[in-house]
Amino acid sequence: MTTLTLVAHALTPGLRGLVLGGEPAPDQASLETARDLKITADLAYSGPEPAAILTAEAVGLQPVVLGALRDREYGEWTGRDLEDLLATETDAVSAWLERPHTAPPGGETANDLIARVADWLGDLTTDADHAVRRTVVAVVHPAVVRAAVLYALEAPAESLRHVDVRPLARVTLSAHATSWSLNLH
Repeated sequence: MTTLTLVAHALTPGLRGLVLGGEPAPDQASLETARDLKITADLAYSGPEPAAILTAEAVGLQPVVLGALRDREYGEWTGRDLEDLLATETDAVSAWLERPHTAPPGGETANDLIARVADWLGDLTTDADHAVRRTVVAVVHPAVVRAAVLYALEAPAESLRHVDVRPLARVTLSAHATSWSLNLH
């Protein structure tokens, strides 16, 4: 059985200011808080963003960095403040927020994000010897945590914006053959 703990990376200026995408470094105070987390694993992964890598290292992990665990792609909206976008591109942003099959210009839909994360979760169960217990940790952007939770719950992509994942939040999933369950503790 595989147990996966997803850890949302440390707070960044972008998360604080509702800026879409980009790769800002995490806040030092948030990294210091991450150092207090007690996490061990047989395997450790992280998204490619500096905040994910530095958070994993602060926790004491030496992660394998995977592009599949990257934040959602925001295309032309990367680096833009959501409030500003709502004021200047109201219809496009409203459609993007309300319909999971709608992408920002040049970006990724919610469905695309969930499918990418689901593929990675599938790879984890395919690679696992189900008779052996193993623990896996992945330090990722909060959007990736939300996508994994929706996939495990078989919830619709419209629910993505209703799952709040704070910096350094932890979610545990367990694999039983090829399906995932959410573990609350």
